[in-house]
Amino acid sequence: MRTDPSFRPIETARLVLRRSRVEDAETIAGYRSDPEVSRYQGWERTDLEGVQASIGEMAELVPGEPGWVQFSVEERGSGTLIGDVGLSPAEDEPDVVKLGYTMAPSAQGKGYATEAVAALVDYAFDTLGADVVRAYASAENLPSHRVAEKAGLRLIETFQGREDDGTTWRGVRYEIGRDERSAG
Repeated sequence: MRTDPSFRPIETARLVLRRSRVEDAETIAGYRSDPEVSRYQGWERTDLEGVQASIGEMAELVPGEPGWVQFSVEERGSGTLIGDVGLSPAEDEPDVVKLGYTMAPSAQGKGYATEAVAALVDYAFDTLGADVVRAYASAENLPSHRVAEKAGLRLIETFQGREDDGTTWRGVRYEIGRDERSAG
């Protein structure tokens, strides 16, 4: 897999995906702290300082290097920050890229997440040279499943996990391979 040290923002018909900046943290912390947004997520911190620190850490990484890289999603016409997406090479699985996505409540249900995820899938294949793109979600997060499916990923498995406190949860894994994308 390749890295992209000269990343340029990714533009779609309605969106711009750009590297997240510390000044985005207030907006991101706002929607990530919303109980309806955060209930299916596993973020360690959604407070302003935590989001700022996370953005600062990711800013040091080059897309394609180990570790998550976050992109803020803006409406192309207005420049309004409406969500974020991210990607990371999978540990111990060469040529597999994991991605994640979150949209502010005001941006949900408008196809923005699907558009952003489809652009990120294209970027992972075309620029980073991934062979497989993967997304995980809570088994209960049906809107996230629909986004993955509309972006061309298919359900691979449903699995169960257990937290340190004994709580169990169910998750799903979606994927699309380079060969499937080419055929689609």
